[in-house]
Amino acid sequence: MLKQIRPAIVMIVATTVLTGLAYPLAMTGVAQALFPHQANGSLVEKDGKVIGSSLIGQNFTSDRYFHGRPSATTTTDPNDPTKSIAAPYNAANSGASNLGPTSSALMTRIKGDTATLQAQNPNSPVPIDMVTTSGSGLDPHISPEDAYFQAPRVAKARNMDEAKVKSLVAAAIEPRKLGILGEPVINVLALNQALDASMTQ
Repeated sequence: MLKQIRPAIVMIVATTVLTGLAYPLAMTGVAQALFPHQANGSLVEKDGKVIGSSLIGQNFTSDRYFHGRPSATTTTDPNDPTKSIAAPYNAANSGASNLGPTSSALMTRIKGDTATLQAQNPNSPVPIDMVTTSGSGLDPHISPEDAYFQAPRVAKARNMDEAKVKSLVAAAIEPRKLGILGEPVINVLALNQALDASMTQ
């Protein structure tokens, strides 16, 4: 019986050491050596202080900044632990709203958001990503159309020339990966950083 148990125990220990310790440590070491910025969360710093990550969106609300996509993430209500409340870009609770195209609540929200945005910029159609949430609720990117739509508001709030704001938008566009994958996008945090930097030049 011991002859049959010993190989099983040895295999369990060996597999645990290889797959539970050696492999993760090796991958962590390789990642830190070859891609330290990405391995540490693609953190963005300003004046030596971490202000965010290029991988996770932030809830910009001021008219002086470009806003990200709507986020459906939530957190626990501090007044009632059995309920949840909206907490945009809550990285601890990533997820979508799970509301489908036949949801009346979703359509009511989208119509309301669209009307508000059209009042801000009546001469341009509202880009779809301005009124729809991403699957993760943490998307750090918006479409170029979204950014150009917001440019007049940002220019007015900062008392800047609108053409200068649009030139910053154009410079922030990230093309398709390998020229064919995905769509052109703009990282909202990077664009807002460029916007702040332009004010000090």
